[in-house]
Amino acid sequence: MTALIESTPRKDGFHMPGEFERHDGSWMLWPERPDNWRLGAKPAQKAFLDVATAISQFEPLTMGVSAAQFGNARNMLPSRVRVVEMSNNDSWIRDCGPTFVNNGKEVRAIDWEFNAWGGLDGGLYFPWDQDDLVARKVADIERVDRYKAPMVLEGGSIHVDGEGTLMVTEECLLNKNRNPQLSKAEIEANLQEYLNVQKIIWLDKGVYNDETNGHVDNICCFIRPGVVALTWTDDKNDPQYEISNDAYERLIHATDARGRKLEVHKIYQPGPIYITDAESGGVDAIEGTLPRQTGDRLAGSYVNFFMVNGGAIVPVFNDPHDAAALETLQKLMPERKVVGVYAREILLGGGNIHCITQQQPAAKSKS
Repeated sequence: MTALIESTPRKDGFHMPGEFERHDGSWMLWPERPDNWRLGAKPAQKAFLDVATAISQFEPLTMGVSAAQFGNARNMLPSRVRVVEMSNNDSWIRDCGPTFVNNGKEVRAIDWEFNAWGGLDGGLYFPWDQDDLVARKVADIERVDRYKAPMVLEGGSIHVDGEGTLMVTEECLLNKNRNPQLSKAEIEANLQEYLNVQKIIWLDKGVYNDETNGHVDNICCFIRPGVVALTWTDDKNDPQYEISNDAYERLIHATDARGRKLEVHKIYQPGPIYITDAESGGVDAIEGTLPRQTGDRLAGSYVNFFMVNGGAIVPVFNDPHDAAALETLQKLMPERKVVGVYAREILLGGGNIHCITQQQPAAKSKS
């Protein structure tokens, strides 16, 4: 029996740990919608299989799958991956799933409001009712108590250091299509109350042309407390240059909740990557779903990786910058085995490896 707790994590002494801290396991959702994933989602399913196979070598993984796809997913996935039936609208569990918090003895879940990245004002699909239930279902399956947060928020729009610091973008959290009734101060107060953070670092924008309205997890992440990785380009003609440069300036002048200056490492971006004719033509055109047009620039980034126990699963694109990104990330995380997974098919759907995963921290996550 799991309870809906009327209090808040901060009041109860719970906080969101850093992704680099110990996990009990992680979660994914299986892709299938043909208006987002090309060729009936078969290429995407192969990519999700590769990510799931990589993660499950390091820690327990659960895959939520619709009734229609259960047999197919169970047959494709390694036996060590737990497969559970779970209705969903699409496979972005980072954003629709729960954010887990702990207190050193127990884990609880935060159930945010989800509106498909903007609702009826720029949202990416309709309806999103099944996605909005995913956090509650995961909490029930794991038998953890749940907080219901009073605001729209996606997990990809937040990164924490586990020591009181949160990193977000103004482009996303202050967008009028998320919480127009809340001021910036009220949004900050909610974040402090539910994530139990003391310091919020606001970046301006996310990666250029990111359809999530600039999720922070695509442009910058905490490697460990006091150390961040930032998507970068030296090409001053690329729109990404000004965005990354602005983020860099903010980061080097910022301090975290413990008063430390941040160590900022630049990770050169792939591409730019554009949708091909064949890729665009393989997606069903459905009213209410964001179309995939030939020539559209994709928001490719190596920073959209996922840390697991003893490892890091990093997207690669058969791009000239792949090797340098993997090498740099391996140097930054010598305690982890960095694993590259070809992820263009995930990128075509609008996100990447971090976006399709959600960590469940251990109760005592620093161990």
